[in-house]
Amino acid sequence: MMNSETITAAAAGTWELGDLTVNRLGFGAMRLTGSGVFDPTAPSSDRDQAIGVLRRAVELGVNHIDTAAFYFSALRSANELINRALVPYSDDLVITTKVGPGRGPSGEWLPWAAPDQLRGQVEENLRQLGLDHLDVVNLRCPGEGSIAEHFGVLAGLREAGLIRHLGVSNVSVEQFDEARAVAPVVCVQNRYSIDSRRFGDDVLRACGEQGVAFVPFFAIAGEGREAGAADTDSASAVLAVARAHGVSPAQVRLAWTLQQGPHVLAIPGTGDPDHLVENVAAGALRLSPEDLRLLDPDGTAG
Repeated sequence: MMNSETITAAAAGTWELGDLTVNRLGFGAMRLTGSGVFDPTAPSSDRDQAIGVLRRAVELGVNHIDTAAFYFSALRSANELINRALVPYSDDLVITTKVGPGRGPSGEWLPWAAPDQLRGQVEENLRQLGLDHLDVVNLRCPGEGSIAEHFGVLAGLREAGLIRHLGVSNVSVEQFDEARAVAPVVCVQNRYSIDSRRFGDDVLRACGEQGVAFVPFFAIAGEGREAGAADTDSASAVLAVARAHGVSPAQVRLAWTLQQGPHVLAIPGTGDPDHLVENVAAGALRLSPEDLRLLDPDGTAG
């Protein structure tokens, strides 16, 4: 049984994003706005609670926060909440954002910006966060196809000093390699969990071979995505392991994620202060070989 209240993000160990050191247990800002990121009509979050969660995350040693300008609901913007909660930013805080998708003038979802729109998206993140440069910018890709032109624009903005490091998101191994041929890549963000391995494990392995961080999103939610963890074939195994350790299923899912390799980071998001403490504490949970076999009986992960 873990005492979650006494565990900090440092328990998960660290990784280097270029020249930036982060704890492997970070924080994803999408849920801070409520449930309206992809549905503008959904209820917004409590602003004061969201700000409190961000400040508590930093107190618990979280120094890697993932966000995006398109993380907003009818009344909340993740970037604005981060700015309000954490400015002046601590020297060791790394804020990762992403570009590619966005919102149109009427609020409609735009899944893929044109190359000449990317600078505007980068500048929007800079304004909202109150920064003169962005630590890491991920190009969030819509699916198959070449990303070289888009990534080349971001490489130019990196040379201009607006971006420190580059990453990619929602990519195949081929797109990962294509981006690396244009400019250095420090991280890959793909959907990945015990029961949801988009593009399989090949990208995770490719990142490990290249010394690049692999950063899963929906590590807890899996197939449930924005709605939260779903009832899947692996749910009973997760529950059994959780009971054996006296922890929550979400903590088991995060621990499994981190044990897929030293280069794997976790960025669980929540607007609930109690869930935040649990998520951070998952960085100290070590699953046994027997646990891992139960969770992944085919041995296909990691």
